[in-house]
Amino acid sequence: MADLFDAPALPGLASQDDLVSEAEERMLIAAIDATALAPFRFQGWTGKRLTSSYGWRYDFDAGRLERGEPLPDWLLPIRDRAAAFARLPVDDLVQALLIRYDPGAGIGWHRDRPAFEHVVGLSLGTQATMRFRRRVGTRFERVAVPLPPRGAYHLSGAARHGWEHSIAEMDRTRWSITFRSLRARSS
Repeated sequence: MADLFDAPALPGLASQDDLVSEAEERMLIAAIDATALAPFRFQGWTGKRLTSSYGWRYDFDAGRLERGEPLPDWLLPIRDRAAAFARLPVDDLVQALLIRYDPGAGIGWHRDRPAFEHVVGLSLGTQATMRFRRRVGTRFERVAVPLPPRGAYHLSGAARHGWEHSIAEMDRTRWSITFRSLRARSS
C-alpha cells in the first residue's frame, strides 16, 4: 500500500502483509464461521454480508453504540498482534467486527462511525481491493488499495476521517476481522 518511494497511498494508511500465517488464517476462518454470524442490518435494510460484533457494537437501527459480548479468547492474540502492528496499546482495541462476504457481497461507501477512532483490519481468504474516495470540488479523488489475504491495514488521521472507503462485490468468499478503538471523549 505504498508507492515507489515507500510513501503510503494515503496519509494515515499503513499496511503489513502476512500478519498471520496460512495455518492461522484457516483457524481464523473456521472460528469466524463458528460464531453467530447474522446479516448486517442498517435502518431496516438487511445486507448480504454476515457479521458478528464483540466488545462494542453499533446498532444502526437505533443509531447508538452498545456494549457487546467480550472478545472471545481465540481473538485476543490476533488483537494483540493488530495493536502491535498499529503501534497502539492493546487495551485500546476494544471492539472487533467479524465479517464474511459471500459471493455477491461487498460494502458500500462509508466512514466508520464517529464513536470509533483507529480502525485496524485483517483480510482473510482472498484478495480484495479497498477503494477510497474523497470529494474535491464537484469530483471525487479516488485511490484503490489491494488487501492481500492475511494482510493488515490501519486507518488513522486523514485516511480514517477524510476519505470514505468501500469494497466491491466479490465472486469469492472473503472474511475480515476489524478492530477499533473508541474515540476519546472531550470534556
